[in-house]
Amino acid sequence: MSDTPFGFNRPGDGDDDTPQDPFKAMGGDMQQFAAMLHRFADMIGSQGAPGADAGPLNWDLAKNIARHAVVEQGDPSIVDAERRQVEESLRLADLWLDEGTTLPAGIQKPQAWSRSEWIEQTLPVWAKVCDPIATRMVESMGGALGGVGDIPAEMQAMAGPLIGMVKQMAGAMVGGQAGQALGALAREVVGSTDVGLPLGPDGVGALLPAGVAAFGQGLEVSDDEVRLYLALREAAHQRLFAHVPWLRAHILNAVEDYARGITVDLSGIEQAVQGLDLSNPEAIQEALGGEINLQPEETPQQKAALARLETTLALVEGWVDTVVNEVAAGRLPDAIKLAEAVRRRRATGGPAERTFATLVGLELRPRRLREAATLWRTLTEVRGAQGRDAVWEHPDLLPTAEDLDDPEGFARGKPELEGLSDLDISALTDGDHPDDKGDPDDKGGSDGQGGSGGDDPKAGS
Repeated sequence: MSDTPFGFNRPGDGDDDTPQDPFKAMGGDMQQFAAMLHRFADMIGSQGAPGADAGPLNWDLAKNIARHAVVEQGDPSIVDAERRQVEESLRLADLWLDEGTTLPAGIQKPQAWSRSEWIEQTLPVWAKVCDPIATRMVESMGGALGGVGDIPAEMQAMAGPLIGMVKQMAGAMVGGQAGQALGALAREVVGSTDVGLPLGPDGVGALLPAGVAAFGQGLEVSDDEVRLYLALREAAHQRLFAHVPWLRAHILNAVEDYARGITVDLSGIEQAVQGLDLSNPEAIQEALGGEINLQPEETPQQKAALARLETTLALVEGWVDTVVNEVAAGRLPDAIKLAEAVRRRRATGGPAERTFATLVGLELRPRRLREAATLWRTLTEVRGAQGRDAVWEHPDLLPTAEDLDDPEGFARGKPELEGLSDLDISALTDGDHPDDKGDPDDKGGSDGQGGSGGDDPKAGS
């Protein structure tokens, strides 16, 4: 890309050293420049400009695009019969799980969601996850299209509003891509926790009847059994997120740390905007519509964040697999077939992988999930459900990525796990854990730190 910002000439360029008309390069005068700014404002207004407190990504636009995508494919409202079926399945699932884990029930409000309701209910958490990388995108695109530092001083005051509008358009474009990704995801998910993140409101456990039906297609398993198995998985996730007070912040902070190390590849956009006429907002909008590639910088900090995130998500999913399959065995005739369906879905690239890859440039590794499940099963055999669940007491007790490679060694080689219920966990929380930042959205009776709040249930006690 040229050193000179497109659409501008530096003073002195040309055959003489006389200052150039700053608007001549844009093919007009001051009035045409003002008219162009008005056209930008109108265009952005039609896309839904974010509010004063909004982040870099236009989430109103993202939500509208996502909802349009699911409605276009058909998204019927939930009828009373479906609502009752989901609520009864989630309540029964929690009763069964009481026999398989020491963590108490986490669902206070069982709900059935349409796909549009899933988008609406999970959007606040997606905003927290995606805003760090959206900031990188918008700033990078604004720099590529504006280059304020290279604009002559006499033009910066005039170009400032234009560059601000370009960044707003960039936020709308990134919001459009996020909306498309969430719309595609909403057509695949079965509940509020399929992607391994605590996406729903506190205390709410939800299934999507349309997603449950799609999951069961071709399995030759009764609808009731499919629904109950998926309800077990939803309820198991909710127990972790409700009663492991540090887990939510630990996961979301790891996503945010990883996103900070992403490089935004703008080569496609730079080629599209070279020589672009700034007096044609529609042409700029078309140039901004290209695909944005996210590339990790592979710094030590980002590698550490990625390893922490992959390991934690794998441990969450592995624990859920272990507990659910133990509880379902002997109760659901086709439990093995349903567990295999979940594994196949995961191995072929489940919704979590594709969504992370689209929104934050992250791809998860399915093999870590299988290894985590092996570790939790081994730990259950060696120390029982109480000893297994006590590992969630504090992040310093969790298995590491190296432990996933040697589950037998972790289960049998950690003498400090013996009698963990008698361990003074407060000794581990004297200093702040680097991943245990307080989460203002965490209302699960915790202060957001590594230790439990005064009225938090203690796993294994």
